[in-house]
Amino acid sequence: MPVDRHKVEDFLYREARLMDEHAYDEWLALWADDALYWVPCNEHDIDPERHVSIVYEDKARLEDRIARLKSGAAYAQEPKSRLSRVVSNVEIEDENDTEATVRSTFNVTALRRGRMDIFAGRAIHKLRPEGDSFKIAYKRVLLINNDAVIHNLTFLI
Repeated sequence: MPVDRHKVEDFLYREARLMDEHAYDEWLALWADDALYWVPCNEHDIDPERHVSIVYEDKARLEDRIARLKSGAAYAQEPKSRLSRVVSNVEIEDENDTEATVRSTFNVTALRRGRMDIFAGRAIHKLRPEGDSFKIAYKRVLLINNDAVIHNLTFLI
């Protein structure tokens, strides 16, 4: 059964809004229990088991990250970054009855303590249909500057 393109786009836009609004619990609820979230460092196709990654987390680690962000003890997010994210170029690359692989591009502008940073890249989502929506089974974020100094990436990317 083909995946509805508009539902996929709406899902990605909703995920972006939840991240920008620091709606942590709602964002975490988008993830499947066996999910994997990966932001590679230096190269896009490294082996995350053998090389450093910016983020390499399963659902339990995502839950820890959210608990830390909500606790007030994440000092790099006190005050929280003000975020504005644009998602575009959404392509449904592969799909079957259980999962769809979706590629997109994004730009995130972050403002915190008078410093503005811009992050750009591509995202690869593996989405599983669930009811009228999806669950994220896998997300890989390919930052175009993943081989450069990144000053503060403690918000959700």
